[in-house]
Amino acid sequence: MPQATVKTYDSLSRTGVLLADDGSTEFHIGPEAMEAGMFRFLRPGQRVTFDLVDEGGKSVVRNPRIGIA
Repeated sequence: MPQATVKTYDSLSRTGVLLADDGSTEFHIGPEAMEAGMFRFLRPGQRVTFDLVDEGGKSVVRNPRIGIA
């Protein structure tokens, strides 16, 4: 289960960027990432775990969870 820190998040568009623990890998969050989760917003600096799902040959973020598992 990947872990990252919220780099940016816009609650209106429900989009943002997660920065992986390696400090260089970024994962983009789209509105669909938040639909299955119980959280509707994220704050920069929060630590999260999330699922990476293959959709059309591309890894996308799904089900972000606040905190580290």
